[in-house]
Amino acid sequence: MTADPYTQLRKFIATFKVAGEYADLFCSKFRHKTTKRNEILLHAGDVCPYIYFVNSGCLRVFMLDVNGKESTRFLVTENRFGTAFPSFTLQEPSLAAIQSVLPSDVLYINHHDFNNLFEIIPGYEHGYRLSLQMDYIASIKRIESLITMDAKQRYQQLLKTHPTLIQTLPSKIIADYLGISQETLSRLKSKK
Repeated sequence: MTADPYTQLRKFIATFKVAGEYADLFCSKFRHKTTKRNEILLHAGDVCPYIYFVNSGCLRVFMLDVNGKESTRFLVTENRFGTAFPSFTLQEPSLAAIQSVLPSDVLYINHHDFNNLFEIIPGYEHGYRLSLQMDYIASIKRIESLITMDAKQRYQQLLKTHPTLIQTLPSKIIADYLGISQETLSRLKSKK
């Protein structure tokens, strides 16, 4: 992590063609936070006030079923935005919670300021829409993998696309994200 916590965010928004004074204005709306391992940033039932940009570490958006079993909806990794999207967008209570799975370095912005950026930063809305489309496609592909791939294929895909997650996150969370048991994950890891 560099001394300036906004360096990665500047690089990210540069892909939206936001630069110079607008990049400064954009970054000025974000606050910086260092989280602890397993810190809860949003409790289920609360309205999600923030969207997060992860400089380092990993956030997890998850839900609990009626029996208290956790179900990981998303993992928000380095250089990505993430939130409990329905709650943040609609400003209604969230079914999901947000947890900092690892000690993480994040930037965050509140709902009002985030939406105000669309009005004041030229090109930001277009870039955000493209980013949102890519996140939506990734979400659909994850759902499709849960339906069409077996455990081994899902594990190999995650190993190929995000190998550091398998190395750094607890097995319980990786297994949950892949929709498999911890025992199955352990067997897959041992067959390298």
